[in-house]
Amino acid sequence: MNDATEAAAEAAGTEEAEATPIKARKNGLYPALSDELAEVMKSGWADTERRDLAPAEQSAYAAKRRAALSARFPGDRLVIPAGSLKTRANDTEYPFRASSEYVHLTGDQTQDAVLVLEPRGDGGHDATAYLLPRSDRGNGEFWLDGQGELWVGRRHSLAEAEALLGLATRDVRKAADELALAADERPAPTRIVRSYDAGLEAVLAEHTTRHGDEELRVFLSELRLVKDEWEVGQLQAACDATTKGFTDVVRELAQAVASSERWIEGTFYRRARVEGNDIGYGSICAAGPHATTLHWVRNDGEVRPGELLLLDAGVETHTLYTADVTRTLPIDGSFNALQRRIYDAVYDAQEAGIAAVRPGARYRDFHEAAQQVLTERLVEWGLVEGPVERVLELGLQRRWTLHGTGHMLGLDVHDCAQARTEAYVDCELEAGMVLTVEPGLYFQADDLTVPEEYRGIGVRIEDDILVTADGSRNLSAALPRSASEVEAWMAGLTG
Repeated sequence: MNDATEAAAEAAGTEEAEATPIKARKNGLYPALSDELAEVMKSGWADTERRDLAPAEQSAYAAKRRAALSARFPGDRLVIPAGSLKTRANDTEYPFRASSEYVHLTGDQTQDAVLVLEPRGDGGHDATAYLLPRSDRGNGEFWLDGQGELWVGRRHSLAEAEALLGLATRDVRKAADELALAADERPAPTRIVRSYDAGLEAVLAEHTTRHGDEELRVFLSELRLVKDEWEVGQLQAACDATTKGFTDVVRELAQAVASSERWIEGTFYRRARVEGNDIGYGSICAAGPHATTLHWVRNDGEVRPGELLLLDAGVETHTLYTADVTRTLPIDGSFNALQRRIYDAVYDAQEAGIAAVRPGARYRDFHEAAQQVLTERLVEWGLVEGPVERVLELGLQRRWTLHGTGHMLGLDVHDCAQARTEAYVDCELEAGMVLTVEPGLYFQADDLTVPEEYRGIGVRIEDDILVTADGSRNLSAALPRSASEVEAWMAGLTG
């Protein structure tokens, strides 16, 4: 027991306090607690319990997802942790972001939580969210613990969380013992989503198998392939907020020219925090030749008129759904002739890719359609020797196209990543799927196979596309895409 724990136990004077872990910040500044102070801190606080909470909008959809999970694994005990804080340096942590599997099934975002589906005899399950309750005022936890209420803010009580989530709740500090007891007294095949809670994995190690756990992770990934109407609404909101972020950046390009790519990064981040929870991934704010580096996130380069800015960024909503949008913008507001030629090629490739997105089409179709257009242009420009069919067969265009043309989108920017090949890249598209279409051309600054004027130019255009019953809908269509539209939009914002 550390000094802070002893102080808390002394303050409460109970066995319960002695058993409660207190992780106080240890900086040597705390004096010993007097009995009088301990008693003063226990009382005199208003009742802030909320007794009028209605279920969150997401709760009904999460219940349907849990029902699908229950039906897939009848008789199995299922454990889905949210994860915990990760240390950034010394005693500071990264901002917490709950696991996508847990969020999808509960709508909850709290740290150290875990969802347990306990099997019933009829093949169904009883679902319980194990959560950290409000910090206890009786034992000093709320002000002595570094994760107590006066340090990091109020948590929901278990009763409040139960009302919001629409499922039973219990104290997560009992989860390990209760799971161990259940495994001994009511043996059942047990599966856990790994890599989020090493403690629970250890408790259940004798009752789980890596193969069984992987089956659970794969199913939960595939459960997110088709979005419900609520999820589509969240992704639309993410795209709308992202549009505002791109608009902010264009308005502040003059400041970026006087500063660096960091200004662009900060400008978009401000919008993400104002409109949502955060950015959905590290923003790519790539000016000039940095645009040819696919995941340029250092964002420390110069922003120079006459060059292009490739901005790949997305706002993550308060419910953790993210947009993923890219625009390539002329920093001084106008494309030169070569920039426009390359931009138009990528735009035409994206148009072909979007046109290939519809229910019943193969997932790979939009990639192949975009690659066909880009390859035709590369051959036409004399950068690679045709015929086009030969170039595509050998993949020679990939020297300049580099990456796939898109991916699924949702709670993760690269959503459903654990899905089986046959369920994802070899599937037929269904209404409700949301994917990106993002072709690009990248001419490296040191590429001696292309004329010098091409070198250092990178162009990507990316939009978020919903598969509908009769085709598709561009969720990020509010942002201009064609070269002329981009120029007119920028002129209207910058004067």
